[in-house]
Amino acid sequence: MIKKLPRKKTPALKWSGWTDRGKIRPNNEDSFLGLQFDTKEVFRLGKIGEASVEKVDFTFAVSDGMGGALAGEFASRIAVEKITTLLPRAFQHSALELQPGFSDVLAELFDQIHRALVFVGGSYEETEGMQATLSLCWFAPGWMYFGHIGDSRIYHLPARKNKIKQLSEDDTHIGWLLRNGQINKREARTHPRRNVLQRALGGGNQFVNPHVGVVAYKAGDIFLLCTDGLIEGLYDNQLVEILRKSQSLKKDSNPAQLLVGTSVKNDGRDNTTALVIQVV
Repeated sequence: MIKKLPRKKTPALKWSGWTDRGKIRPNNEDSFLGLQFDTKEVFRLGKIGEASVEKVDFTFAVSDGMGGALAGEFASRIAVEKITTLLPRAFQHSALELQPGFSDVLAELFDQIHRALVFVGGSYEETEGMQATLSLCWFAPGWMYFGHIGDSRIYHLPARKNKIKQLSEDDTHIGWLLRNGQINKREARTHPRRNVLQRALGGGNQFVNPHVGVVAYKAGDIFLLCTDGLIEGLYDNQLVEILRKSQSLKKDSNPAQLLVGTSVKNDGRDNTTALVIQVV
């Protein structure tokens, strides 16, 4: 008698997103996006939800815009909206098929968004010099591919661990000093030039060279995408505490809203945005 092996369950993603203009800024220059797609169709996701990655892929992104008047607000919107039209229809679901070319796909995506921002920024006086950061996570079965430029962030909190890891690298001089051991985390958080960008999409930046990478994931893992405003009001240990607490919240709860609300309460000087993706 031949015994059938139990079918391995495909992990599902549970996501939540939230943004707040903060206590000081007159408008919100942050944007975030969630997409579900296959080779034929792209669907925009709501602020909260849950779905399997067995037959479709997912992309989540946050962007922080910069520029005079409303240019920053337009910049971040353009950055995330372009993702919906520029996702190559050749995306496949098999990690083995994706692995060789994911960096080229993401590099092309970032380059096209950069060109769009440069074009719009050079076409109208009110959008001159517009720039945007972009942090993007693309989930296929078993693997998360990411692309990043600017000082928004991507974090990974592995299952059953209480130490959160920043996957992205801040494109600031202060970030470079921190990575090379010339200052510590506390000094980096309070440095007066911590928000001065060295690289971003659009503006006067000639070349785009996003930081790309890949991470294997499993049930219990949590990923966080956020703009720099969130980090101004929360330390790493507070991020871990809130994210772990969120795993026991009701199904229709919004962990991202809890993160943003706590950060704004503690600081609130900047626009604040978070996207939380839990592997369940």
